[in-house]
Amino acid sequence: MALGHNGNLVNATELREQLAGDGVKLVTTSDTEVIAALIANDPAPLDEAFTNAIARLEGAFSVTALAEGKLIGFRDPHGFRPLVLGRLDGDWVLASETCALDLVGAELEREVGLGELVVIDDDGCRAEQAVPQANGGALCMFEFFYLARPDTRLAGVEVHGARVRMGERLAEEAPVEADLVLPIPDSGTPAAIGFARATGIDFSEGLIKNRYVGRTFIQPDQGLREQGVKLKFNPLAEVKGKRVVAVDDSIVRGNTTRQIVAMLFEAGAAEVHVRISSPPIVSQCYYGIDFAEEDELIAAKRTVEEVREYIGATSLAYLSLEGLQASTRRPESSFCRACLTRDYPTAVPRESTKLRFETTRT
Repeated sequence: MALGHNGNLVNATELREQLAGDGVKLVTTSDTEVIAALIANDPAPLDEAFTNAIARLEGAFSVTALAEGKLIGFRDPHGFRPLVLGRLDGDWVLASETCALDLVGAELEREVGLGELVVIDDDGCRAEQAVPQANGGALCMFEFFYLARPDTRLAGVEVHGARVRMGERLAEEAPVEADLVLPIPDSGTPAAIGFARATGIDFSEGLIKNRYVGRTFIQPDQGLREQGVKLKFNPLAEVKGKRVVAVDDSIVRGNTTRQIVAMLFEAGAAEVHVRISSPPIVSQCYYGIDFAEEDELIAAKRTVEEVREYIGATSLAYLSLEGLQASTRRPESSFCRACLTRDYPTAVPRESTKLRFETTRT
């Protein structure tokens, strides 16, 4: 069996203990191996083994697998992570996002449903409701304002368009007098476009990004994160003497934003107004996003003014939760917004640490 998994199980420890009790030896710390082991050690026929496994999993899991000449996909009943079904020259395709289908020339058929199992073989594609849907679902809101590629569609909504609307709403909620609007690339670009469009302030790249440096917020220690930021961004000379609005999608620990603000002032910016196209991130994620522990999240125990002082900005404003929700054009009941609200859609192992979830993430 070959198996790929996007997400995190919140009951991986319990399942690991049950498998050990059945004499199944696991050789990694990955929760993905737990999923594969449940299926591989089930004596039932393959389709039934998958259904049995899905019923035992808790948390976030969008899974694709190859076994016995079959292509199989399934999604947790909350639908935390995306999974889509497409067609390529008459053949069926499974992918995490719609943009992946675009890249290979496939056509989107539909999203895999919440709690749905899809099996593709020589007889075609068949689907069954493996477990009941969980209320209206809980698609990760972080996907909408940061994680998903802007050229993908989530729940039928183009991500780029939603992020532009976030910037427009942010301009309405937190206007400022300035000379330039610049994004903190790349994830802040659509919102910066929306902010500039709504205010009429000139849009500028302002910060040039080194495309060979990856995401800095998931680096394991602060030294590596700071080094990554210095390598990742370089301000343009045109910010000198200007009042700039730096637009980003989120602030996690605050250290990257602090360094960028300092860079802009060092480049001669007269004022640096930071605008964030999401509400403050106040709680960790148990469903697949590598946030810090809550006490490392800068907004968890600080006011907006205290965060502004820490990052050194002239002013700071976040998009409201209502503004973010409206920008998605999707109902509130269809999202997981726990990182913004501390309201989790499932039971979570509060005693667990982020490090544990990092070591069990594929």
